[in-house]
Amino acid sequence: MSATATMVERPPPRARGWPRPRIAGYALVCMWMAFGLGIVAYLVLAWNPAFFAKYAPAYLKGLGVTLSLVAIAMVLGAILSVPVAYGRMSSNRILSGLAYCYVYFFRGTPLLVQTFLVYYGVGSFRPQLSEYGIYLPVFSDGLTLARFTLWDFFKDAFNCGVFAFALNTAAYQAEILRGAIESVPRGQWEGAASLGLHKLQTLRKIILPQALIVALRPYGNELILMIKASAIVAIITVYDLMGNAKLAFANSFDIQAYIWVAVVYLVMVEILRHGVEWIERRITIHLKR
Repeated sequence: MSATATMVERPPPRARGWPRPRIAGYALVCMWMAFGLGIVAYLVLAWNPAFFAKYAPAYLKGLGVTLSLVAIAMVLGAILSVPVAYGRMSSNRILSGLAYCYVYFFRGTPLLVQTFLVYYGVGSFRPQLSEYGIYLPVFSDGLTLARFTLWDFFKDAFNCGVFAFALNTAAYQAEILRGAIESVPRGQWEGAASLGLHKLQTLRKIILPQALIVALRPYGNELILMIKASAIVAIITVYDLMGNAKLAFANSFDIQAYIWVAVVYLVMVEILRHGVEWIERRITIHLKR
């Protein structure tokens, strides 16, 4: 045994007492708990059965509109994000520049402005949009062909909201996808090439499964942000959850109209958050020892 003993420093003693950061933390927690209890107490004391009997069906209908808008926009955005992410990673300066400008614009401007540009701006081109259309089969007293133009699509406020939201989320999803793919070590590509795998096979079987683990949390955050941002479409006359809450408040002047819609949004966000965490635990179970 060596005569020189190795000197091991002891860990610092555990902090005792009530330092200022700890006091501030407890004070903030108590404040939020008091605020939450106050809201619950108000909802219990101000319970209005007539209000629910009158407006609950409209809230449920608005919830369906909100979920439909977010689901369609997220799917369309995911499809559009693939070529945008490819352009961002391309060595071609033209493709890379166009993709960069797209992402820069939609990530750098407010979603409300983008929605107004689509809803009010497209209406300025009604004559031009009415010239382009296709004939689609319609079942009305038999099978007939009806002409549908671009204006038939954009004259609906719901469609304008979906279009604006899809373009916006495509920019964010493209950056999420690009970052996730680039986070996979370059050696994975080289190892797959040494085994004779094609680039598409490498991307589908090796790169994407690893990239999706990295991208899951950002995708979940983007979905939650879209759920909360969907209230914007109430401004362009879409009767989603927020739109029906505005209508209920305008008819009743009862602040419960907004409190309950806030509770519904909070429940949706919590369900999505726990769902993402559950999926993450399932797909990363092989990484835990």
